[in-house]
Amino acid sequence: MRFQKLKNDILGKNYSLSIAFVDEKKSREINKKYRKKDKATNVLSFALRENFGELVLCKAVIKREIKNQPKNLERNFGNQLRFLVIHGMLHLKGLKHGQKMEKLEKKYLSRTKFLIK
Repeated sequence: MRFQKLKNDILGKNYSLSIAFVDEKKSREINKKYRKKDKATNVLSFALRENFGELVLCKAVIKREIKNQPKNLERNFGNQLRFLVIHGMLHLKGLKHGQKMEKLEKKYLSRTKFLIK
């Protein structure tokens, strides 16, 4: 998967980002430990130190969410994954949920045309 340009645009060239995929059990375990939420989740963002962070994604949760999306949305695994990586990186940049984050998500989504299958 190619997220290098996107990472550079959002976090900068000197930022080191790792992306990990985990199963639902591990996602739930991490979410419970660090966020006190006892459920698996689609993406978790961890700023580990200055200019270094990690995104932890759960494919099973992402796929389930896609099935629950309204049919008129163009959501597939690649598009949803792209959105979640952008979303996670914006959290690493320090943004919280809200209008500013949504505006930036739309901006970066419009800049990335590739699909991941």
